[in-house]
Amino acid sequence: MTNVKPETMVTEISHLDNKGAGRAVVWRDTGEVNKKKLKLTIPQTLPGEQVKVTVDQPDRKRRKALPDEIIEANPERVVPPCPHFERCGGCVWQHWDYKGQLKHKTEHVKEVLAEQGFDPALVKDTIGMENPWHYRNKMEFTFAPDGSLGLHEQGNFRKVISLETCLIAGKEMVEATMEVAEWTKAHSLAGYDKDKHEGLLRHLMVRQSFATGEIMLGVFATEAPEGKLEAAVEDLKDRIEAKFPQVKSLMWLENRDWADRTQSEKSHILAGRDFIYDEMDGYRYRLWFDTFFQTNPTQAQKLIDLAIEMGQPKKTEKMIDLFCGVGTFSLPFASKVEKLAGIEIVETSIESAKRNAQDNGLDNTYFLAKDARRGIDQILEEFGAPELLLLDPPRSGAGGKVMRRIGRSKPERIVYVSCNPDTFATDIKELEAFGYELKDVQPVDLFPHTVHVELVAQLELNI
Repeated sequence: MTNVKPETMVTEISHLDNKGAGRAVVWRDTGEVNKKKLKLTIPQTLPGEQVKVTVDQPDRKRRKALPDEIIEANPERVVPPCPHFERCGGCVWQHWDYKGQLKHKTEHVKEVLAEQGFDPALVKDTIGMENPWHYRNKMEFTFAPDGSLGLHEQGNFRKVISLETCLIAGKEMVEATMEVAEWTKAHSLAGYDKDKHEGLLRHLMVRQSFATGEIMLGVFATEAPEGKLEAAVEDLKDRIEAKFPQVKSLMWLENRDWADRTQSEKSHILAGRDFIYDEMDGYRYRLWFDTFFQTNPTQAQKLIDLAIEMGQPKKTEKMIDLFCGVGTFSLPFASKVEKLAGIEIVETSIESAKRNAQDNGLDNTYFLAKDARRGIDQILEEFGAPELLLLDPPRSGAGGKVMRRIGRSKPERIVYVSCNPDTFATDIKELEAFGYELKDVQPVDLFPHTVHVELVAQLELNI
């Protein structure tokens, strides 16, 4: 194979891909009869922009490259406020005016629904945030092999960008994270090398309740916090207790597995307890290090308000909450219906949901640890047909089998909370055969400066 020199070319961004990067097509004149088509992925660009880009191996069919120069900018382009934006993979759209982001997210929801034959006019404008910064109540940072702490580089999970700040995390969370980074340097502790599978520190998980102010810090490491580590661990406790009284849970979590996930084989409480308290819609929740909970509490409250408004729960009705998690939606709805049954495959989440219901004095709930399809069958047998069903599935969606089972159970009203408009559209298509009509779709932006958009939708059974 001959070496092809890099080429610098000018092209126009036609659209954005599902990761938020610009896409363009260049027809290269190679001296042959037909020109060759080169598909380019160009991050940090916007639709309609004319850009100069240098492409290595331009003889390939597809290449990815950062822009050398924005020759003609989209009028919605802004200066990214974060010093790490060009390298860090935490955000992809800080260079885009927030109103432009919201408009794009609305259009995306309309497009995926139209592809499935639904009326895009049912989609309302995306509800954004008044202040789209410092909105996350949970972050997972990664230690580099040299011990520095940060987030992965855009498109490269082998490279960690050392951070001085993070504009999407809560401010106190960032301050606590920087203290842990200083502690790591002070003791010359090594981070985990994913290639060699050696090193001590893997991740730092930090979460904070914006309602109670309580913070949890979880250090994921390959060794127990004892022996040669005792002095360093004691110093970590002293630093955190002296500077961050709001840290109510300081955990050391052993993870020797090769998988690059924040999981734990053995947990150690260094200070405080193994959970923190959070609140949503006036209800109190206990959050452990592995508890799934909405990461943007401001917008999550809007999801709950919309779900209640669309669901129209009544005191005489039974309700099923499918994929209920720890009861984020179950608890607010339970006080408005006669009986509520929650179904969730993760047993620890179900135990948390039961405890959360008990903590909040709710005695009309029943939680079942089972997969969605079999769980529905069991609940229908024990509980009877519900008038109202809410589902909040993972990004992969509920799937055809579950949606058809929902359709056969004939709830009068369905509220679908989705974190992935694509799987939402294919899921609700399954309900048409059972006589359901899509009434309302409200997108909500829970993750500003990223491609993600959530939505709440209402479907009714036409009898």
